[in-house]
Amino acid sequence: MEVELKLLIDTHHIPLFKKHPLIKKYAQSSPVEQEQMAIYFDTPSHALRRCGAGLRIRQAENVWTQTLKAGGSVASGLHQRHEWESILHSPEPDLYALRKMIKAHGAWDELIASLKNADQLCPIFTTTIQRTIWQLRLPTGDEIECVLDQGNVNNSARSEVISEIELELKSGSPLHIFDFALELLKKVPLRIGNQSKAERGYALNMQQQSAAVKAESLVLSKKMTINQAFEAIIENCLQQIQANEAGVVKADNIDSLHQMRVGLRRLRSALDLFQEVIAAPNDLRQELDWLSQAISEARDWDVLATKTLELVKIDDAEVDVEGLRRAALSKAAELHRVAAEAIDSVRYTHFALSFSRWLKSSDWREAHPRLKGKDIEKRLKLFSKDTLKHDQQRLKKRGRQFQEADSHARHRVRIAAKKMHYDTEFFQSLYASKETKEYIAALSDLQDKLGLLNDITVGDGLLMEIQKDQSELSSVSNFIRGYLAARAAEDEQKVKKLWKKFKSKHLPK
Repeated sequence: MEVELKLLIDTHHIPLFKKHPLIKKYAQSSPVEQEQMAIYFDTPSHALRRCGAGLRIRQAENVWTQTLKAGGSVASGLHQRHEWESILHSPEPDLYALRKMIKAHGAWDELIASLKNADQLCPIFTTTIQRTIWQLRLPTGDEIECVLDQGNVNNSARSEVISEIELELKSGSPLHIFDFALELLKKVPLRIGNQSKAERGYALNMQQQSAAVKAESLVLSKKMTINQAFEAIIENCLQQIQANEAGVVKADNIDSLHQMRVGLRRLRSALDLFQEVIAAPNDLRQELDWLSQAISEARDWDVLATKTLELVKIDDAEVDVEGLRRAALSKAAELHRVAAEAIDSVRYTHFALSFSRWLKSSDWREAHPRLKGKDIEKRLKLFSKDTLKHDQQRLKKRGRQFQEADSHARHRVRIAAKKMHYDTEFFQSLYASKETKEYIAALSDLQDKLGLLNDITVGDGLLMEIQKDQSELSSVSNFIRGYLAARAAEDEQKVKKLWKKFKSKHLPK
């Protein structure tokens, strides 16, 4: 299993990195310079990519090496993947050599076997790299290969610059890679690199824009301990957040920003879910709050422009809804740039590295309180039942205030419903599929309608901001606010019906 931390560096910061005192202090010898050219192969239908694998043939110092990377995971730039390599006599894939190295009858053995012969493979894209390599030994005894790659990924029509640092663990603990990276960050601005060169090449080849990424399906086992489930859930949340970084940094994809906010909310909910047994450090929680705020403001204006104002159905030329929409989109674009700066900052990189370092450490495993007389090794399903029961009791208690039609009370119900929704989805794989899906569906319908009412409430405040900044839109803003208030009053009755429907559902068993 290859373990490496990938960090992105702007080209004008490279001299600063090369002169970093830690590089000089821990290097075991002078750096080695290499010119590398790599060809990435796949079938015309990208069969390897669809299976989460990548095959390249690299030339360095007149030696051809083929490498298959597959499976594993990526979190906060830490790439952990299976890797198989063999020497070649020419730049042509040798599937027989790969099959001899891969465990027989495993998933990747079957993948290579399914290709039958190398004739199905063709070059997809190439990379040309100027590589500088330092062999480092840390005071803790860990051995790290520190690599600086400068070059390009290319296809027949396009090219993209590569400028990145790879810290590959040769021996020792992954925690110390994070520690080393955090020390580098004190003097050199760096960003997390969650995409491999192969992924960047495929994106270039397919001319993909930054696509929004939803949370991947989460599968837990009833045999898991609470520790193991906590790690799986938190990593699932982090993957959703980090998969949407590119779209947010480019400030060109409102859906990426939306999915990042969903990921951040899921992460906060997960930390709350386990807080009685596993408490995240206060400094990490504070940074998470900062990040959530930076994302949320832009999203609120997106919702006003693209969803809330869409509710207004008026065929009257004098009601300038489009003028309000343009004003909202302008404000949203301004705040998207603020969000992009936050994600592209050293502060965000420090948060991501620190959070992953904490998650992979043993500190939280060794410092947890007792939970209702049972220890942390209590079976997960018992813990999930207790948690969901508590969530449901809180939601139903708050739901009794629905009759008051009070916006504050409704907001409290919405928050409780959202937390219940996230927690139920986290544990969904532990329960009967049909029963759980029906419960989540009823909860989701309720949450969606409550969310719509909340969007109208938030939108009302934003429309008032527009009025202050653009007085010429005051009259139409006041009219639309009244229209939306009437719409909210109508939806109150729909919410109460959905509430009754949800109350009739039983917790998954």
